[in-house]
Amino acid sequence: MMLDDEIRGQLAEYLKLLENDVLIKVSAGSDDASKDMISLIDELAAMSSRIKKEQATLSRTPSFSINRVGADSGVSFAGIPLGHEFTSLVLALLQVSGRAPKVDEELIERVKKLEGEYHFETYISLSCHNCPEVVQALNVMSILNPGISHTMVDGAVFKEEVESKDILAVPTIYLNGEEFGGGRMTLEEILEKLGSSSDVSAFEEKDPFDVLVVGSGPAGASAAIYAARKGIRTGIVAERFGGQVRETLGIENLISVEYTEGPEFGDTLERHVRKYDVDIISSKRVKSLERKELLEVTLENGAVLKSKTIILSTGARWRNVGVPGEEKFKNKGVAYCPHCDGPLFKDKRVAVIGGGNSGIEAAIDLAGIASHVTVLEFMPELKADAILQKRLYSLPNVTVVKNVQTKEITGDQKVNGMTYADRDTGEEHHVELEGVFVQIGLVANTEWLGDTVERNRIGEIIVDNHNATSLPGVFAAGDCTDSAYKQIIIAMGSGATAALSAFDYLIRS
Repeated sequence: MMLDDEIRGQLAEYLKLLENDVLIKVSAGSDDASKDMISLIDELAAMSSRIKKEQATLSRTPSFSINRVGADSGVSFAGIPLGHEFTSLVLALLQVSGRAPKVDEELIERVKKLEGEYHFETYISLSCHNCPEVVQALNVMSILNPGISHTMVDGAVFKEEVESKDILAVPTIYLNGEEFGGGRMTLEEILEKLGSSSDVSAFEEKDPFDVLVVGSGPAGASAAIYAARKGIRTGIVAERFGGQVRETLGIENLISVEYTEGPEFGDTLERHVRKYDVDIISSKRVKSLERKELLEVTLENGAVLKSKTIILSTGARWRNVGVPGEEKFKNKGVAYCPHCDGPLFKDKRVAVIGGGNSGIEAAIDLAGIASHVTVLEFMPELKADAILQKRLYSLPNVTVVKNVQTKEITGDQKVNGMTYADRDTGEEHHVELEGVFVQIGLVANTEWLGDTVERNRIGEIIVDNHNATSLPGVFAAGDCTDSAYKQIIIAMGSGATAALSAFDYLIRS
């Protein structure tokens, strides 16, 4: 059996929600992956009388498609969707059967209005926690629009195909045979890239908010919940619930929650916010903030939202190392997520830039996949916790180079090496490798603010002990601020403080 008893029990409950029969068309060979795939499909079919199966010839083997009886849905899986993609499989079964996807009606209408033929392929790894968001979005599009089809392709099963296309990062999306995009993409972002924009006029009808939260990570979600509980008109601009935390694999220091993972935590944040009367403006990015009669936030689509107070919780993103070759070779050997992209570097030589906890954790993970890992640290000593350093130095295929500065990432079509210099002598060294993982911390997502609020030299919003910024009525919380420590639990606390301070500002104004 492919599934353990606990998962089988959970799956059995989900399969009771199937609304109509589904037909799984199977293209299998005699290889081990095909045998495992058939075993999984047999288990599914045995658990529900609504699941039928038949042999078919698909474009890849092993693969299978999930269809309505008598009509193809366009949803296919090339490989075995376990790991982080198991949820994608379950949702596909439910949605193909007729169960409505949990997607805004406006997005559904935009998908249905797309004209033409769109054949998507998404290359993933089962350890990638960002990939399911893309896979599930494209599956929904395929189910809603007969001109759209989508195939999830497991890079570990189709190695030759991945290598022939020089795919070195996941998820990587192809459209009609040409590379379309990579990294996390929401349904909204995919539609925008296809030229389908939201109707700005829908925003013009919104009344001003009492509190408008910009950002939906731990700080933003906390702020929205605390504001809504005060009974005041609350809105949240939610580009992606969870924000940067979605790229965290294991979370073990969120007090009272022994263990969770970033994507799951992001989903729980959204569910919690949706339990309150909060106007959620989904999948939108902010462009500017200014004070007129009220505070006004302009979105990238041109829409303007007005509010009496604003809470900025835009979080942070991975910091770039800023050397020649980094931008050129992003997704062609330069990567930022070892959990997502690490499996693509199996038996290859890689480097990790950064000797803090995230860098050393990445190096330890990659040492179990890559043939060799080189760790480069700018300071004379590693900054990671002692227990992590002890584990790192016990590994036979890791080299640690300290007190060095990265000078250049080299390559042709993809990365082939990196040059670094000894900080004391200036002597340069070149190491041949196929991948570079950048792990040097975070940078605040605040460039869009300009001089609207006071920021420090590294772009963090300066706040007081009430989380107030330099602009009256504007508060800030989480990793976009100058808080001393960037931790989930601290961000959530600061979001609550910002909301309570905004409420206090309203009643005093």
